[in-house]
Amino acid sequence: MKGENVGLSQMKASKQLKKYLWNETQDELADKNGVAVVVVDENSSVISESNNNSMCRVLYSSEKFAPECDKFCGKAFKVASEAETSVDYRCYAGLDCRAVPIMINEKTNFVAIVGRVFTKTENYRNATERAISGDWKQFSPTAFFENVLLKGSAKDLETVSKSIENLNEEEKSVLIEFANKEQDKEKKEELQTDELSKLVEQFHNATAQTAIVSEKFTRKNSEEAEEFAAWRALFGSFLKLSYRSACLSILQFVVKRYSLDSVAWLERKENRLEAIFADGKLKTQLLQIIVAADNEQLKDAVEKEISLELRARKNKESDKSLPIKLFPIAVGGEIRCGLIVSDENVDKKMQHHIARFCQNIASELEILRLREKLARGDLLKLALQKFNANLSEIDTEDFWSRLTQISAELMRAERSSLLLFDEKSETLTVKAAIGSNADIIKKEKENLGVRVARQVLDDGKSLVVANIDKIGLRPAPLEWKYKSKSFISYPLKIGTRKIGVLNLTDKADSEIYSEFDLELLDAIVPQLAVLIDRAALLHQAGELEQLSVTDDLTGLLNKRYLKERLAEEIKRSNRDGSPMSFMMIDVDEFKSYNDNFSHPEGDKALQLVAYCLKDTLRGADVAVRYGGEEFSILLPQTNSSEAETIAERIRERVASTDFENRQVTISIGVASCSKTICDAQEIIAAADKALYEAKRNGRNNVQVFENLEDE
Repeated sequence: MKGENVGLSQMKASKQLKKYLWNETQDELADKNGVAVVVVDENSSVISESNNNSMCRVLYSSEKFAPECDKFCGKAFKVASEAETSVDYRCYAGLDCRAVPIMINEKTNFVAIVGRVFTKTENYRNATERAISGDWKQFSPTAFFENVLLKGSAKDLETVSKSIENLNEEEKSVLIEFANKEQDKEKKEELQTDELSKLVEQFHNATAQTAIVSEKFTRKNSEEAEEFAAWRALFGSFLKLSYRSACLSILQFVVKRYSLDSVAWLERKENRLEAIFADGKLKTQLLQIIVAADNEQLKDAVEKEISLELRARKNKESDKSLPIKLFPIAVGGEIRCGLIVSDENVDKKMQHHIARFCQNIASELEILRLREKLARGDLLKLALQKFNANLSEIDTEDFWSRLTQISAELMRAERSSLLLFDEKSETLTVKAAIGSNADIIKKEKENLGVRVARQVLDDGKSLVVANIDKIGLRPAPLEWKYKSKSFISYPLKIGTRKIGVLNLTDKADSEIYSEFDLELLDAIVPQLAVLIDRAALLHQAGELEQLSVTDDLTGLLNKRYLKERLAEEIKRSNRDGSPMSFMMIDVDEFKSYNDNFSHPEGDKALQLVAYCLKDTLRGADVAVRYGGEEFSILLPQTNSSEAETIAERIRERVASTDFENRQVTISIGVASCSKTICDAQEIIAAADKALYEAKRNGRNNVQVFENLEDE
């Protein structure tokens, strides 16, 4: 599942296909392409399976859900053999599969079920939710999520299917011989059942006669049973906890269970593991641990159930190195987090226990993390809806203060300031400040932003601080009277252009700012940057600069502005997976409008269309005159179905508007960011293709590029 896609022909070229080794060939094909391959016969009996999805194993062996599985994979042979070609289907669990017939002498002897993968994130999220709090929560998370198969596309599924479809006669004969051998094995096992029963009876008789059992063996098994009982007690409390609380609970358990002095917890941030909290002696040490998360040694440690040995300075005054053992915690082959133990008394036996413990907690922690992510996603969605609703109510007179106030309310900040960057003087100025002592900050000029904001803007990276005392930053002047030592300073940029900085502090209820607060800002700041940039343009001296990004006929932004803004939004969408959509709009039969009623009248019609766009769109959307009678709209944080709804609303608004000379309509093409559409040229081309289809279908309608792909 890791590495290049490998077909059967490629594998055969590298080594000779051997008799009865069909299962090994199938294993290699499935593993290297990251999909399940299950071969069934005409009775739907499994001949061989490779890299099977753990969810399928659990559900199919369940009395309650097996009938549901039978409606899909149970009918795979019948459906594929009748069709005499490969058949795609998505089962009730949301897994994408393909039933591939294996025909011998023009008859379907076997069918390979290929896939059992999630190709859509929402399907995986739905499955996770069912496992956390729905009808699948009865199953053990460890078994259920042991081998969940995720794919961004069906490309690998296609590769494996083609390889099976193209089996030659020799390969088919190997499969037949393997199937026959498996069937013979089943018959032998049935014949041996009676003898096995006799052996079991003899064993019980021997056990009854043997009263002496090794004391060492008894003690060892007793210790292991007690160990697992302690783990189960801990795991049982997890689903009542938040992810962070569960991590702290693990630290406390390890300290108490194994009599350790110092432990720390590492979390994955992008491609590295960073220490985020500690217990024992490490609480007081200035311990900075950062480890590459994709380190091969970490993966090796997971497989071998051992720790990774590290060394770190204890403190500045001592030359003595602190022994550190890192126990990585992996989910699906990816290192998610890790446990640090710093204690010289950890022997090999204890290391083995802790390593096994870390492997056992992985699935439970992943469920908590996903559950929290889903909940945070819902909170984020509601927060954005409220934020956008508030933005639409801002009037021009108190624009700066209201914008700052709305941002502060979203972030539950009692104090906030908005600093604007002047490109000519390369200085920051206070455009708005709210909260206690706001007037003092507004009057600050010479030293404005020198402590934090200027550095944040230059680096282009946000700063989230839990406690200012622990990062070596010079404290704020006493007269500013901050109540909290936690704050966020966030740079506002469009592309590479600096716009300003948003500062937030004194969080309500004396709470500290965290990574989740940063997620909220990541979602709203691009919208803020556009609004601020627009407002700044209106106040900048000199009309030339305004005209450089504004269309003088319609007052909309122009193609030059769109180019930079679109590139930034696509970059953000690719980075964090947030939705983003784009529209191309064309005024129907506009040439005849100009020819019949004159170009000045045509200009009036374009102005009225532009007004309809501006009046219909949300505060964060960006409407642009693309050129001539063409317009485009950028829709941040908007998926394909939402964009289609907005497009219909715009189309209806124009169609119902009274124009002076005759009715005017528009055609709209919609495209959204995806795995295949991931740069500016691609999304413009996709929206343009959808627009062409709208024209071809009689004009005055909306077409979505994704729907055209499906067709």
